[in-house]
Amino acid sequence: MLNMSTPSELKSPCVTRNGMVKLPPSQPNGLGSASITKGTPAAKNRLCQSSSVPSILPPPSSSLPFHHHHLDGPGIPNSAASLLGSDLEPGKPLVGLKPSLRQLPPLTLPKPMLLERQLVLDEKLLNRLLWYFTTAEKCVLAQVCKTWRKVLYQPKFWEGVVPILHAKELYTLLPNGEKEFVSLQAFALRGFQSFCLVGVSDLDICEFIDNYPLSKKGVRSVSLKRSTITDAGLEVMLEQMQGLMHLELSGCNDFTEAGLWSSLNARLTSLSVSDCINVADDAIAAISQLLPNLSELSLQAYHVTDTAMAYFTAKQGYTTHTLRLHSCWEITNHGVVNMVHSLPNLTALSLSGCSKITDDGVELVAENLRKLRSLDLSWCPRITDMALEYIACDLHKLEELVLDRCVRITDTGLGYLSTMSSLRSLYLRWCCQVQDFGLQHLFGMRSLRLLSLADVLTANRGSWKRVSQYKTVPNAYGAAH
Repeated sequence: MLNMSTPSELKSPCVTRNGMVKLPPSQPNGLGSASITKGTPAAKNRLCQSSSVPSILPPPSSSLPFHHHHLDGPGIPNSAASLLGSDLEPGKPLVGLKPSLRQLPPLTLPKPMLLERQLVLDEKLLNRLLWYFTTAEKCVLAQVCKTWRKVLYQPKFWEGVVPILHAKELYTLLPNGEKEFVSLQAFALRGFQSFCLVGVSDLDICEFIDNYPLSKKGVRSVSLKRSTITDAGLEVMLEQMQGLMHLELSGCNDFTEAGLWSSLNARLTSLSVSDCINVADDAIAAISQLLPNLSELSLQAYHVTDTAMAYFTAKQGYTTHTLRLHSCWEITNHGVVNMVHSLPNLTALSLSGCSKITDDGVELVAENLRKLRSLDLSWCPRITDMALEYIACDLHKLEELVLDRCVRITDTGLGYLSTMSSLRSLYLRWCCQVQDFGLQHLFGMRSLRLLSLADVLTANRGSWKRVSQYKTVPNAYGAAH
């Protein structure tokens, strides 16, 4: 007897009420055909109209014990492969299934799906496609599969990216309560050459050097923020990291000027020191004498005076092109005199927050630093329109001028600036005396590409609309203001 526990709609049309169904040797389709051995001729004619047996693969509503799995990729039809499981492979025997299913034709994936698989795993395509994602998105996409991670972990995708590591993220707690330094192998695979370490100590620096494979010669830039590094830790770091060329110390109050004298290395070309309470004139002396190849110096120190500006030697005069003095309150026009004679090749100068600088100091800058392309005089409350006249007359290569919080600047000063043919960026944020009449001077400045007027009060919006017709004028945050 043939006994099949299938739904009523799948019963064979060759089953009789009072006869038997005989299964002959299996046909090429592996399912066989039924023939009547007993019964009336009428029954034979009625029940044997179709010699084929319906498909044994039921629809999803069937009660057959097959699990429904989808293969990789969207839009794949419900085929035998999807019903029998996603682990089936072309040509693989169907072991453990019913005899009738073992003889099904070899399973082959649809051509569209094969093409999709080849595309999403094609390394040449991925090398071009993954350029269009942000750094945060690349971190997520690297977790999709091994192929994507292999492509994304190439150093070219991470150029210019600086990982920020906090002290609490550098260790993992073991079951026995001890701490273990985290593995930095993933960072090494991506070839990171710059790091920002926050809140670290001398011990953390030593652990980082020992555990990061590229620390000895591959790291070019290190930024230490709000860290408790001492003179000893600073000396070890600069001695061990032979490739270090850029150093930033921000909010590090445990190292001293003596530590700078003992640790600074001549290979440093860029140094930034800010909010470090122990930095004063002697620190500038160490920098000027120990760093002959210095090209960029950023300094925020409240105790640096005019004397420090006289420490720069002739070597820095040839190599130093960028000097940023932020909130150096003790520097006056006398310090500017020392600076312009020691560093005549400056192309970028910032005196932001140097509140004792006056128009006379700006005149010294304009007469002696003719190569300047960027000048920042923000938060200098003693600057007036006369300083802008000096700038317009002598700094013919100037491309960027920052005058934020210069509260004595008026429309007359903007008239002087309107004659500068090379000026591309002008910042006048919080210049409360600038009015519509002053903005009209800017109509003829065809080279101006960025104009920032945040919090500038204008009597009528008409002048602003006329300016915006000629210029691309985003405010400080990138939106039109």
